[in-house]
Amino acid sequence: MNKRGISPVIATVLLIAMVIVIGLIVFLWFRGIVQEEGTKFGKNVKLVCADVKFDASYSDSTGILSIVNTGRPPIYRMKMKISKEGSHSTKEIEGDWPALGLNQGGAFSENINSEISGANKITLIPVLMSKEKKAYICEEQYGYKIEI
Repeated sequence: MNKRGISPVIATVLLIAMVIVIGLIVFLWFRGIVQEEGTKFGKNVKLVCADVKFDASYSDSTGILSIVNTGRPPIYRMKMKISKEGSHSTKEIEGDWPALGLNQGGAFSENINSEISGANKITLIPVLMSKEKKAYICEEQYGYKIEI
């Protein structure tokens, strides 16, 4: 009758510690799988990119790029992918871009001649703002291509 074991208090503490560690591992694993997405107009901001519609034109003679938002979602910013022979670069259009974004029916024009010298194509890629005030760059497929 001289058997010894761990006391019930120590066994309970060890069990609780093991459950907490396993729970933490599962939580961190699950958080890595589920990606947090912003929302806009009650939809995932990725889905709103399909609703963005805008017209753009570029005049070789004046170097003026004109953009008009014809869709419902406001365009917070605009990225410009400049394609040259064998390379490309991406710049954000700044200038007089409205601070709160280009609302429906809004227009923007800017001289970009110095930024695109030697380019043969530019692609305008919209940037949206989610409800959480996070900028989201739409995929290039939602962009507007202009041959120069």
